Amino acid sequence: MVSQMEVEPSNSLARRGPSSVASSSRHRRGSRQHRSTGYISNEFPEFSHTGDVEILVRAGSRTNRYLLHRLILTQCSGFFEASTSQEWSRASNEGGGELARIGEDSGSEVGRNRDVKKRWRYELDTGTNRDDIPMLVQKENKAVSVFGANDALPPPVRNKPPSSNPSFFRSVANLSLASSHTPQAPPISQEDLDLLNDYDNLFRIFYNYPPALDSIDIATAYIQCKSLLTLADLYDALAVVGPRIDHHLLQFQSRLWKQIAKYPTSYLKLGYLAQSKSVFQEALIHVIGAWPQGERHIRRELPDSVLEIIEDKVEDMADMVGKIEGRLFRLNLTTSRGERVTPQNSYLDWLVVSLFRQWLADSTSPPPPLPPTSARGPPSRNGGGTHGSRSSHSHSQAALTVAPPPNYEASPPTGRTFRTLGSFPANYLSHDECKRFLKLTPELYSRDALKRFEKRMEELRGLAREVVKPLMGCCLLGSAEGVAYLTCTRVEERDFPWLGE
Repeated sequence: MVSQMEVEPSNSLARRGPSSVASSSRHRRGSRQHRSTGYISNEFPEFSHTGDVEILVRAGSRTNRYLLHRLILTQCSGFFEASTSQEWSRASNEGGGELARIGEDSGSEVGRNRDVKKRWRYELDTGTNRDDIPMLVQKENKAVSVFGANDALPPPVRNKPPSSNPSFFRSVANLSLASSHTPQAPPISQEDLDLLNDYDNLFRIFYNYPPALDSIDIATAYIQCKSLLTLADLYDALAVVGPRIDHHLLQFQSRLWKQIAKYPTSYLKLGYLAQSKSVFQEALIHVIGAWPQGERHIRRELPDSVLEIIEDKVEDMADMVGKIEGRLFRLNLTTSRGERVTPQNSYLDWLVVSLFRQWLADSTSPPPPLPPTSARGPPSRNGGGTHGSRSSHSHSQAALTVAPPPNYEASPPTGRTFRTLGSFPANYLSHDECKRFLKLTPELYSRDALKRFEKRMEELRGLAREVVKPLMGCCLLGSAEGVAYLTCTRVEERDFPWLGE
């Protein structure tokens, strides 16, 4: 990761490091004098006396000019490091002479003048069509005085026309008249304004100034952060811009966690680009819990390293869920002698286990497809049958449909079912459901039998609560309230892909 310059509140340039870099701080006192005496100031965004990289960002009718330092830009951006290197200069100017520093090896008058140095110049190229990505391109270099652009060679002397020439006065009058009717520049579009703001925020971060991002509306802040990170990625500056984005987003606190829960795949990419552990972890837990929702977006927008982490975590989750499901289906009650209940030794208790297993099977399986309307006949009036024997009860039990948890089709069934099983007090297989089920066997139904049935069902629900406890943990930084899927995925240091890149 590159280091960053520190800018003092006075907007002067200060940096820890070699004296050649820190020399810019010696201009602070001079900058104040320049402001008081009318000279051009030496501060962001135009360091007129020390800057050696001129950048013109033109969008619509507006142009932002920056005069910055190559040393700062190269430390913050791989793009500027490569494009201002000697190797780049040799490759792009092959046969045109050495441009690393004008005149150092030349015998010319300029070469012997050490007050002349090289300046790099970039302009924003918007491309030839709307699909092109605007990109800074390097233009022809020029030599300037180290004392500033305005201290270079004086302009050539031009002969002034004689005052008696009437055409001169007519020209001046026409020029004044034309200037008074100069049309105003067309208004700038929101897209161009956003582009200018992105570049301004990029360079502000390079000089350790806070970026201008929305601190009230988190939805607007997300759009701004995403656009700025995309720009930083274009110039290989994520390592510098990412921490600023992370710091800004974390100021939203609980609002941020709620937004991540709503749009986990979008924030997963944002956290990856910003290299934000908190945002990436929060989004990753939501993505794994709701998988495969958002899979297509993730495959298209994120690298394979992120997808591999998700798939590994989903596989681990599936293994744990499979083991716990098996234990749930094997749950049973015991008699007073410690024997597992069966239809032979405790028929009423065995009905408790049967009802629980049927509810579990219905709750962890997707709903069956509905038959075509034309093939659907009238409801049967003989579904109840007779209840004079235990054999006849088996038919009625097969016809019973236990109501699954609410919002069955709105969320992954397994995660929602486990949350229901882990709830306390239990909110499934309630008194009414137990009563309806027991009434299917009239010879067994009584007030005392119903009380025993409910008591044994509570024992079974307590056993199930202990079985699903490993899946009830919440690793989110925010609240899991209202979340139907599992949020127990643990994210460790090795799960942050940028640490291994």
